[in-house]
Amino acid sequence: MSMIRDLRAVVRPSRVALRKESSAPYDTTRDSATTTAVVDCAVYRDGRRVETESPLTPQEAMRLVRRDSGFVWIGLHEPTEDEFAGIALEFGLHPLAVEDAVQAHQRPKLERYDDSLFTVFKTIHYLDHDRLNSSSEVVETGEVMCFTGRDFFITVRHGGQGSLRGLRHRLEEDPELLSKGPSAVLHAIADHVVDGYIAVADAVQDDIDEVETEVFSPDRGGTPRGTDAGRIYQLKREVLEFKRAVSPLLRPMQLLSERPMRLIDPEIQKYFRDVADHVARVHEQVIGFDELLNSILQANLAQASVAQNEDMRKITSWAAIIAVPTMVCGVYGMNFDYMPETEWKYGYPVILSVIVALCLGIHRMLKRNGWL
Repeated sequence: MSMIRDLRAVVRPSRVALRKESSAPYDTTRDSATTTAVVDCAVYRDGRRVETESPLTPQEAMRLVRRDSGFVWIGLHEPTEDEFAGIALEFGLHPLAVEDAVQAHQRPKLERYDDSLFTVFKTIHYLDHDRLNSSSEVVETGEVMCFTGRDFFITVRHGGQGSLRGLRHRLEEDPELLSKGPSAVLHAIADHVVDGYIAVADAVQDDIDEVETEVFSPDRGGTPRGTDAGRIYQLKREVLEFKRAVSPLLRPMQLLSERPMRLIDPEIQKYFRDVADHVARVHEQVIGFDELLNSILQANLAQASVAQNEDMRKITSWAAIIAVPTMVCGVYGMNFDYMPETEWKYGYPVILSVIVALCLGIHRMLKRNGWL
């Protein structure tokens, strides 16, 4: 236990750092002019990176491991089938896992192939915006595929975010942890990805709070004014994307934390319980987000219906008031020769007074009943 007492400090930066990293520009880690998908390839022996005069190829790194022990960690970014074929052959990776790693768009999962584990993580990046609208993108997803073997660890990233460069540097600063082998790297990546979920969940919570405040904030008349339903629906779609990344990861983390596996160090396995607990927590948050947005959307639609009813009542009330002079003037506009009051000296002011009195009476009655 003493050998990995600083595990959390090494693989888990502060929440503030995660928020800053989530808002920082993307780091693709692959130069467009580079002809290889290999971002980094290194051999680790006794937890320390083996220094070489020139960058190692995956084949050279594996030969070095087989000769002097240790393990190799290879990082790739969006490799093509041809670029990955040689590495897959060198490390004996299963064709089905290789196909998934190259084509991407996989759901989070954990699969065992012969002497290796294949793990898929969905990375989540929060997109900053000045104001949420009906076309705002809140989260963007990427993928990290991990091949864990006895003496190798291979990561395949897809998407313009989720760089593992900083994580690799932090791990290299703790040789005691890296000496536990590839399983320590797998845990570090799982913990890094899930901590990213927590940071994004906090940011999404702020967006939901903002929308909720706008929906239920009263206008000058004291009535909740509501908001654009398109904003709520767009946020709900982004939460659904978040849910697709988190929910399928529950079972793999439970397996890694509970089921003994030959490729996972027993001391490292204990720490997968913490990761599984955090995944369950974020999953509950995302489910709560979805249910809360459903309630907010229904409340917003109800407020829109109430506002429309209020408008119709006002229109109907004024139509009733206007109907009085229209009816009276219509009667006296028929131009009959023998009509009462047409030749009366006070007929005109009396009729006007009656019209005004009737209109005021109707207005007072409607206002008393809340129609105006």
